Amino acid sequence: MSLLTFFSFIVYSTVTSITPGPNNIMLAASGLNFGFKKSIPHILGIGFGFGVMVALVGFGIGATLGQSPLMYEILKIVGITYLLYLAYKIYNAGSVQGDASPEKPLNFIGAALFQWVNPKAWIMAMGAIATYSSVDSHLAEFIFIGIVFGLVSIPSVGIWAYMGERLKSLVNDQKKVQIFNMCMALLLVMSVIKPIIDSVKFFLY
Repeated sequence: MSLLTFFSFIVYSTVTSITPGPNNIMLAASGLNFGFKKSIPHILGIGFGFGVMVALVGFGIGATLGQSPLMYEILKIVGITYLLYLAYKIYNAGSVQGDASPEKPLNFIGAALFQWVNPKAWIMAMGAIATYSSVDSHLAEFIFIGIVFGLVSIPSVGIWAYMGERLKSLVNDQKKVQIFNMCMALLLVMSVIKPIIDSVKFFLY
């Protein structure tokens, strides 16, 4: 990979990681509800899980799924279902009353595994491999791409948790917190509308 290609890859990694998506929406809600510090395992889990995913996609999983549209659609449906479940959990996160303790933020392992059912993560990973590798690429290069993408994604997604925490000074009562969580849940649902439509078309046509 040339220096110019590497620079282009860093830009691609940063832009795709920092733009709104399921990971970032969940981290914004986590930052608000639990604080940035408690969201760090979630942030690191995304970086690690996504880095491993990119490397494995380059090594052949992406090609296998590309040759089996049905398997890919099944995986996507699992991801959509899980995202809708997470939207429901975020929606209810602002309804904690009295002395009830809010649920814990997503942990490192949960965040890492979540990447495999995250439609945006699959698009980002396949885009990176298709654009920044070649037919002559070997395992070491795929691992390198995965490590770099994972490292770049950590501060990119971490910004969302930090912004969520900063909102606490503005969203300082239970009703406002609940409204914020409702908006984040709605955005998460909206992020899977296109994949849902595509899956419906796949099975109908």
